[in-house]
Amino acid sequence: MDDIDFNILDILKNNSRMTSSEISKMVHLSVPSVSDRIRKLERNGVISSFTVKLGREHMGQNCIVFIFVQIQGSSETSHFRNTIIQSPQVLECHHISGEYDYLLKVAVDQLSQLEDFITNTLKANHNVVRSNTIFILSTLKEE
Repeated sequence: MDDIDFNILDILKNNSRMTSSEISKMVHLSVPSVSDRIRKLERNGVISSFTVKLGREHMGQNCIVFIFVQIQGSSETSHFRNTIIQSPQVLECHHISGEYDYLLKVAVDQLSQLEDFITNTLKANHNVVRSNTIFILSTLKEE
């Protein structure tokens, strides 16, 4: 990868719907050259997908939290992972090091839905030893 590839990636991170023609004008390359570079970045796994960033507040998901979770024993790992992956409230799930096992990013409309998620999805189905919920007050940067 060279500086032009990094420049193309920055442009696509800001607007993944930008056309190769528009990008070519910005990086001063021909449209076919830009298209070839983007295809190569996809083929090499540098670009894994083109996505849409949602305005969660406009979708009614006004409550975003991070939840640290510690589960008891490795026998619960598979069941926990399957449940979390299928939960529509869970935006992200990370297996982490340290005193907790997982870090979840969860979006809900209101606190009662968060309570329902923690009580009926997270703690009812798994040997959760403990959890710690952190509320997002505002987001300064998110990629």
